[in-house]
Parts: sequence; C-alpha cells; structure tokens
Amino acid sequence: MNSNKSKYSHKIKAEAKRLGFFACGISEARFLEEEVKNFENWLKSKKNGEMQYMDNNFEKRLDPTLLVPGAKSVISLLYPYYPHKLQLHKDAPVISKYAYGEDYHFVLKDKMKELIKFINSEIGEVNGRAFTDSAPVSDKKWAEISGIAWRGKNSVMLTKQGSFFFIGELILDLNLEADKPMNSYCGTCTRCIDACPTQAITEPYVVDARKCISYLTIEFKGKLPDEIRGKFRNRVFGCDICQDVCPYNSKPLFRNEERFLPHPDLLEMTKSDWYEITEDVFRKLFKKSAVKRIKFTGLKRNIDFIKQ
Repeated sequence: MNSNKSKYSHKIKAEAKRLGFFACGISEARFLEEEVKNFENWLKSKKNGEMQYMDNNFEKRLDPTLLVPGAKSVISLLYPYYPHKLQLHKDAPVISKYAYGEDYHFVLKDKMKELIKFINSEIGEVNGRAFTDSAPVSDKKWAEISGIAWRGKNSVMLTKQGSFFFIGELILDLNLEADKPMNSYCGTCTRCIDACPTQAITEPYVVDARKCISYLTIEFKGKLPDEIRGKFRNRVFGCDICQDVCPYNSKPLFRNEERFLPHPDLLEMTKSDWYEITEDVFRKLFKKSAVKRIKFTGLKRNIDFIKQ
C-alpha cells in the first residue's frame, strides 16, 4: 500500500510539472488545529477589513473533509506568472503583475482539471475538487505543510524562486505519500516590512488589510482614506511593492503561459492614457483580466485617488 502511495505521488508530480506547475507538494487532509488561534485573533482584530467572506465558513477553511467528504490528501500546486515585459512608463498608474493577462482563476482551474483527469485515467476514479483562491481553503498553510513554500514576513508565500506564483489545490479522497513542511529562509531580513508605504505589515507575518494597498484598490468598496493619500505610489489595482524588494525575487521565474499575455496596448499606456481611460478601452484591455472584478468605476476611483 505504501509503495502505491509513493508511486501515485510521483506520477502526479510528474504530470503537474508537464502542465506547467513548478512545484507540487502533498499533505495529509486533516483539521488545521494549529491555525485556529491565529485566524481567530486576526478576525477579532478586524484586520480582514470588509472581507467578510474570511469570517464565513470558518470550519470549512480549516477542515478539507468538509469540502470533499472522505478527503485523504491535499495536493498543493504553484504556477509562475512573472511577465517577460513590464509596463513601460514609470510615471503611469500601475496594476499588479498577476492581472496583466487572463484571470488566473480560469487558467489554473483548467490546468487542475486536466490533472484530475490524469489521476482518474492513470490511477483510478477519485472524488475530488480543484480550488484556487475561490473557496474557503487555507491555501497558504497547505503550501507550507506540503513543503513547497514558506510564509514570508509580508504573509505572501515564498520559494527560493521568489513569490510571483499562484497557488492551487486538489483535495482528493486518495491516499498519497505526504511531504515534509518547508523551513523558512527569511532570516533577519525585513525588506518587505520596511518597503510597505502604508505600514500594512504591522508585525512579521501579520498584515492589516485595512492599510494594504492591494486590499484598498480591489476589495474595499468605499471612499479611500485621506490619511494615506500620496502613499499609493501610482498603484491602481493591487500592489507588488513588498514582493519587488524581496531578495528571492531578484531572479523570478518567468511565466510561459500564453493566456497570461497582456493586451498589446496595456504595457504601452502612458500616464495620460490611464487618466483619460474610457469604459470602452477598459473593456478592451481587461476583457478577461482579474481587473474586471473592480469594474470601470472602481478603477476610475483608484486613478482619481492617485491624481489628487
């Protein structure tokens, strides 16, 4: 039985690599007892801001068997997205690199469904589901337990190849050989904490979403707070500042997925192009992008905020 677990695990990892995932780790599906206190404290201190969904399905977030009955294993997967080319104009409004191309939820889901098909074909019929930041799953913790990443002091998951990657999971009722957790390699470095212009990283590994530029430009729906005006550094959708300064991102893994390629006009947009953007241009540039999530009105709000 153990030899089968090992054989199946190796097969799955090889196929994951073929599909473009640069890391694949496996954990035993279990209740994440060690996460309860930290998560409760974070919620009680309201550091989730308006992200009420973080407060919902508390038990499901910590227990994969509530998402997939009879779950035995959690397969964690990392897919790189660092683009080959960045926005050209340094004084123009900036969007997070992950949003350049097609919404990652769709791209990763398609790839993970292929992996499930492979498992069903090569190993046997399994009951399972694919997740990528779209359900109450503690994806960071599972990535850590499975040995493919560690939590950086900015609360972003890190590998020695950097942090510009998406995380996905398969939760399956299949017994697999579990991997060992990864050590942290941040040491005494505090570059991410020091670089945050709004001091959103209140202490190592703790982020107050209410101060985070990424949260404020995407999740937050109200009037942006005047006290942090001038601190956005031209960010209008997401924020990569804490990742850009990380030493592990000095030589990031580049993505080779065509669906993540941006619209040809996006990278060449000037400051005035952004300031004068119309809804038609918005639809053309971000037809399949995650930027659609905040709609044209949300992007305009963010652009107007950095203009003032």
